[in-house]
Amino acid sequence: MIDDSIPRAIIQRDKKSYAIVPKIPVGIITPEQLDRISAVAKKYDIPAIKITSGQRIALVGIEEDKLEDIWHELDMPRGQVKPGERSLHYVQACPGIAACKYGVQDAIGMGQEMDKVFSDINLPAKVKVGISGCSFSCGESMVRDIGLLGKKSGWSLVIGGNAARRPRIGDIVAERLSKEQVIALTQRFLDFYGLYGKEKERTARFCERLGLEKIQQAILNENEWLNHSANYEEWDTD
Repeated sequence: MIDDSIPRAIIQRDKKSYAIVPKIPVGIITPEQLDRISAVAKKYDIPAIKITSGQRIALVGIEEDKLEDIWHELDMPRGQVKPGERSLHYVQACPGIAACKYGVQDAIGMGQEMDKVFSDINLPAKVKVGISGCSFSCGESMVRDIGLLGKKSGWSLVIGGNAARRPRIGDIVAERLSKEQVIALTQRFLDFYGLYGKEKERTARFCERLGLEKIQQAILNENEWLNHSANYEEWDTD
C-alpha cells in the first residue's frame, strides 16, 4: 500500500506514484542542477517535469522505491510540498534590479536572505513569501503570507495575503524599510503569529481575526507583544 507519510513527497492522483520538488529558492538554479534533473528524469523515466507557480521544479510520477535514489542523485535540498507542512513553504521573487529595467530593489538578494533566515522556522501553518522589486508586483507580493514591494524609498512589508480558496489582498504593515528592518520586522510578525496563531490557521485568517491595528501595535514596538503573554484572551478573538 502506498505510504502518504513519506516526507517531502506527495502522492499523485493515480495513488501509485509520487511527486517531489527540490528546493530552489527564488527560482535561481544552476546549469549543473539542471543537468542532474535531466539525468534522473531520463534514467528513471520520470513522465512529467513541471515548473510550479512558486518558481520550483516538480518531478512527477515517481515510483516509491525510486524516491531515495533520485534524491541522492539530484543532490539538492528537499522542498516543502504538502499543504499541511507548518513552515516556510517557498520564497518566490521577480528579477528585481538584477535584470529588470523596472526594478528598484534587489528582490533576488532579499529573497535568498529571507529563505536563509526563515527556512527552519516552525509555524501554525505553511507560509509563502513573494518578493517584488517594484510596484508591478510580479512576485505576487499582495497575495502571499509575507510580501515585499520594492520602492525607491525602501521596502513595503505586506502580511496576510492569500490566493487560495478564500483569496485575500494582504495588508501593508510598514513602508520605507531597509533590508535589515525587513528581516527584523518579519521575524517579529512570525514570532507573534507563532504564539497567537491557531493550528492550521493561515496568516490571512489570522490577520482577519486579530485585525491590522492589533498586529501593528504588537510588532512595530519591539518586544511589546511579549507583554501580552499573560493576557492571551485579549488576542484570541473570534
